[in-house]
Amino acid sequence: MNPGAKIDVAIVSFGQLPSRRRHIDRQEVELVQPVVTDALRAAGLTKADIGFFVSGSADYLIGRPFSFVTALDGVAPWPPIRESHVEMDGAWALAEAYLRLQHGDIDTALVYCYGKSSLGEIRDLLVAQLDPYYVAPLWPDAVSMAALQARVLLDQGRCSERDMAEVAARNRKRAAGNPNAQVAGDFDVDAILAQPYLVSPLRKHDCPPISDGACAVVLATGDRARDLCERPAWIRGIDHRVEAHSLGVRDLASSASTKRAAKEAGAGAAAIDVAELHAPFSHQEIILRDAIGLGDDVDVNPSGGALAANPVMVAGLTRIGEAARRIHDGTAKRALAHATSGPCLQQNLVCVMEAG
Repeated sequence: MNPGAKIDVAIVSFGQLPSRRRHIDRQEVELVQPVVTDALRAAGLTKADIGFFVSGSADYLIGRPFSFVTALDGVAPWPPIRESHVEMDGAWALAEAYLRLQHGDIDTALVYCYGKSSLGEIRDLLVAQLDPYYVAPLWPDAVSMAALQARVLLDQGRCSERDMAEVAARNRKRAAGNPNAQVAGDFDVDAILAQPYLVSPLRKHDCPPISDGACAVVLATGDRARDLCERPAWIRGIDHRVEAHSLGVRDLASSASTKRAAKEAGAGAAAIDVAELHAPFSHQEIILRDAIGLGDDVDVNPSGGALAANPVMVAGLTRIGEAARRIHDGTAKRALAHATSGPCLQQNLVCVMEAG
C-alpha cells in the first residue's frame, strides 16, 4: 500500500457509539447496528448499495469463539453479502477494505468494529497476546508493560512525569467538546501529579479508561465518493508495520514501525493540519509524535484520543474516523491518523488523508 495507488479511495462518512465504562444493555449486535445505520445514513446509502463489508474485533473480549458472526446480524446480512473479518482493531479492517477497492469491480465498502473491554479484567486479558513461552508465564499485565516503556523513556531523558501529565490533561480537556468521549474535563497538572502511582511511573491519569464502544466508516472510490460527500477525505497513503514480539529485543522508547509506516504513507510529503494518534498511555503520544515527526503546529487529538475513550479493537478506527471528520467539516485540509495494537506499540498503522 502506498500513496501511488491507481484508484482513489475516500472516507465519506463516519458513525460511532458514545464510549461508556460499561454498555450493560448492548452485546455485539446492539453495538454494531446503530453505528452501521448512522454511517450508511450519513452517506445516503442502504446496505444494498455497499459492495464489501469488513469488520474488526477480538473474540477474547467477548469470551466466545466467532463472535463476529453474531455481530453480522447488526448488518442484516440477508441476502448474503460479501463480507470479511480481521481479528484486529478496525483500522486494519479499513486497510483490507482499501485494498479490496483497488480491484476496481466495486466502488463502496463499509468497515465496522466493536469491543467490550468491560466483560473481564482487560489488563490481564491482554497477556494472552504475549510470547507464550518466555513472557506470558510471567503474567505481566498491560499497564505494567506500559510502565516499563515509560520508565525507559524517562531514564533516557526524553520526557518527565510532568510532560506526561500535561499530555493527559490536554487530551481530556479537548475531549470536553466530544460528545462520544468517556473521560473529559479540565484537569490541574499539579493536582494529578500529587496522586499515587498506579504502576510506577504511571498514575491513573496516564492510563486509558476501560471502555465499551463501536464505530463504522463508509469508503467510496472516485466519482462515487464525490457524489456521496461534499468534502471526501481522500486516503493518500496507508501503511502498517510490525516490530518484534519480544519486548527485550527492541527499543521501547522509540517506534521504528510507526516511523516507517508514516514514511511509506507519505506523511512528510506536505504539512499535516490535524493528527489523531492512538496513544492509550500518555508517554506513548510523546513517542509517536517523535516517530512521525509532528511539530508543535499540528493539532494533535482534538477528539481527546484514547486517553478519553479506549474501546479495544475500536479506538484505532475511531482515530481514522475522527481525522476524516476534520476534513469533512473543513477544519483540516490534510490529516493523519495512527492506530496501534499489541504491547508497547508493537504494531502500528498510519493513514494520511487529504481534501480535494
